[in-house]
Amino acid sequence: MSTDSLLLDSTFTITAIDQKKYDRVMRVFGEREDLKFTLDIHSELYPLSAGETIQLSIASTLSLDGSKDDSANSKTGWRETRSGELTLADTYDYVMHGKVYRFEEGNGEFIKVYASFGGLLLHIEGPHKRLSSLRHEYIYLLIKK
Repeated sequence: MSTDSLLLDSTFTITAIDQKKYDRVMRVFGEREDLKFTLDIHSELYPLSAGETIQLSIASTLSLDGSKDDSANSKTGWRETRSGELTLADTYDYVMHGKVYRFEEGNGEFIKVYASFGGLLLHIEGPHKRLSSLRHEYIYLLIKK
């Protein structure tokens, strides 16, 4: 797989979960040494609990060879692949496609990135050098335990 398509790939520990606001949606809080995130996910499709460790990846394409997706101009969805073709999504448990809608420069070297996956939101913050690669319009968020 092309390393250019994988924009972020890190292991996080889930620190807290909030399921109070919506049915079937939970807000997950996770962190590692240099990064923190808040993510809304469908709690029935992918249940998580505090203390678990997950691998969270963000990619610009699901193609293993790194070629650009044409799902925006296609009549088929991103889940429909050509006959038998494996994608990055096949190695993960939970996948979302969304749009990066805001960057905030923090104090010093830190940056905050915001993305929406059909209304399910992601907020991730950390060093500029780790997150500046997320300056893509559309991204895929992939999670596995």
